Order: sequence, then C-alpha cells, then structure tokens
Amino acid sequence: METEAATDDVTDSIALIEMQRQDARKELGLAAACREALRQLQALLNRERASAQRHDPGPHSANIAALTLQIEKIKRLAGAKKGEQPASTRTGLGQQRAPSRKAPRSPARSKGRRTMGRTGSR
Repeated sequence: METEAATDDVTDSIALIEMQRQDARKELGLAAACREALRQLQALLNRERASAQRHDPGPHSANIAALTLQIEKIKRLAGAKKGEQPASTRTGLGQQRAPSRKAPRSPARSKGRRTMGRTGSR
C-alpha cells in the first residue's frame, strides 16, 4: 500500500511558515507566533480543500493531511487541546483576565557561600 506524499509546493509552504513562526517567537512570543502560523496554515488548508473540490482528489488529499497534521502540531505547541479554540479566540477582544489574587512570590534569596565549619577569618 503506497502512501502519497504532499506536493513540493505545500511542503515548502509548511517549512516556510514554520521558519517564520520560529523567528516570530523570538520577537513576539510563543502565543502570537503560533496564532500567525495557524492563520497562515488554515488559509493554505482552505485553498487546498477548495482546489480538491474543483479537481481530482489525487495529491490534494496528501496535502490536506500534511496541513492538518501541522495545524495540530502548532495547536499542541500553543497549548490548545484538540477541538479547542486557540486562546486568542476564547477570550473576546476587549475582555481581560482578572489579576491573580495571590501575592507574587519573591525570588529565593541567595544565602551566599557557606564556610563548612570554618570561621570567617583566615
């Protein structure tokens, strides 16, 4: 049984989107980078599905499978569970989370170097 591979165009597009996501993560953070990558992948998936309806389903089914797999990977990376909306769409645009009532913990103080039984003088 042969499995079809995604076309070079789709594979290259997925790789480009992944590189852009990694670059954006450094500048914008993980959540924003994942949102942008998901938007681009979803647009590509929609074009591929529309193309599959107009033509024979030959390479399109492999392309759709590759795109769906990459979308699920990015969703897991962003922390969204399968079937759950990304965090950006869960909270509406104007809604903000209430601040946590717990006081922030101060970082542990460094106790310095211990002398292991010796006195401080030399």
